[in-house]
Amino acid sequence: MTKLNILVTGTSRGIGKSIAAALSAHNVVGHSSRDGDDHRIAADLSKAGAPERLWSEALERLGGRIDVLVNNAGIFEAAPIDQPHDDWLAAWERTMRVNLTASAELCRLAVLHFRERGSGRLVNVASRAAYRGDSPQHWHYAASKAGMIGMTKTIARGYAGESILAFAVCPGFTMTGMAEDYVESRGGSKLLADIPLGRVATTDEIAETVRWLAVDAPASATGAVIDVNGASFVR
Repeated sequence: MTKLNILVTGTSRGIGKSIAAALSAHNVVGHSSRDGDDHRIAADLSKAGAPERLWSEALERLGGRIDVLVNNAGIFEAAPIDQPHDDWLAAWERTMRVNLTASAELCRLAVLHFRERGSGRLVNVASRAAYRGDSPQHWHYAASKAGMIGMTKTIARGYAGESILAFAVCPGFTMTGMAEDYVESRGGSKLLADIPLGRVATTDEIAETVRWLAVDAPASATGAVIDVNGASFVR
């Protein structure tokens, strides 16, 4: 098996940690928003310039070649509309910066790199919210994930002829540190009644979907968005 060089963002916990584990047969560089987090590259994606520094350091660690980029890092922070305007706007801009703009910067750097090398794959971890929407406190989150889907499809259409493939995964509720409190705040067992499968997804289920797209999915699947939400939203 040929080992791929892979950069995965947001690997310190939850889905990202499981993705890194699922891809452990390859050369994986992970990312954390904080310093001192094992051997992951620290980069605060809410800060200007951080995505470019992350890409450069990952490229150096991987010997000048990256074959796959997985954009998983994201935040899920409430912004009620009755907040003071400046606070609401700051929350919106922070979420867009981390969830969408930083991912876009990394995608751009990846596409430029892949064009030089002749091929490459992108996998963006979006959300069911991209299609279904989210709570009234999370307009910004849903919008950021919808933007990620639009970006993924555009990249797939634009660069397939250059063997640059782009995919997205849309989890529903997944048992991570980011989602647990929200599940409880939305009614716990009542929320589960909205999921025909009867449970939320596990991080391993999301990670296996990402692994397949990053490594094994056929080229003709480029542009595909895979839902992993227990049939709580079907398209």
